[in-house]
Amino acid sequence: MATLAYVLITLRSGAERDVCNKVSNFEEVVQVDELYGEYDAIVKVQVEDLAQLDKFLTDRLRASPDIFLTTTMIVAKEYRH
Repeated sequence: MATLAYVLITLRSGAERDVCNKVSNFEEVVQVDELYGEYDAIVKVQVEDLAQLDKFLTDRLRASPDIFLTTTMIVAKEYRH
């Protein structure tokens, strides 16, 4: 069963669109939305397990020098319409 998570991201000012475009091309990423407010972007991620989520967050997402802070929320149960 796949693991689904949302990652809220705080970015360097002015880097929002570049980072969102780059992150949207990662194979683990389902969707990226640019936000107004406390966070600059939200990323919906689908991976096989928590180990793969950790690898994605550490080796790919947080490797970007334009990303200052991430907050990850792992989905406990998904409801569909």
